[in-house]
Amino acid sequence: MELQVPEYPVTEAVELNAASTALIVVDMQRDFAEPGGRLFVPDAPGTVPVIRDLLERARRAGAFRVFTQDSHGAQDPEFDIWGEHAVEGTPGWEIVEPLRPQPGEYVVRKLRYDAFYGTSLEHQLRVHGVETVIVCGTVANICVHYTAASAALRWFRVVLPVDAVSALDPFDLQSSIRQTAFLFQGTITRAAGIRFATPGGPAA
Repeated sequence: MELQVPEYPVTEAVELNAASTALIVVDMQRDFAEPGGRLFVPDAPGTVPVIRDLLERARRAGAFRVFTQDSHGAQDPEFDIWGEHAVEGTPGWEIVEPLRPQPGEYVVRKLRYDAFYGTSLEHQLRVHGVETVIVCGTVANICVHYTAASAALRWFRVVLPVDAVSALDPFDLQSSIRQTAFLFQGTITRAAGIRFATPGGPAA
């Protein structure tokens, strides 16, 4: 069976107010983003430099930075679906070195695909005055998708930089992008097209 991906708009340049924007880096952990990881996503390593550049620009602009960290204990029910992975305290649970959070950046230890489920993420976003979330990372149709969906259902604007997202299969990536664009009215772009505007300074 061959399926044609319905067209979705891709915005070349997106200027965001740094003060009301959060960058959410989803599950860029060694089990997913490094060869030999328990649930390695082959395209994930290629997104690391793209995410790192976006992260560094968000840091310079003062945008709120969030890292989600898939976190499981012994005999987690999710292991029945995916096998054992991202066990808290193991090397595979760690966020990859190039994207390691800095002191003061918010790390969400999440239990399921959705980073809002059972966490204080929404509270932190509201406290920091966030209106727009940039969602990137892995896996596109699972944790990236459900986090973006949950943000949209809470009326945050969602921006998805497609070259900063990876999936296990091209179909999964394209279907997730299509849903974000169509169902959530998200903004689809590339990481280099995102600019952070700060008071009194040029967009970076």
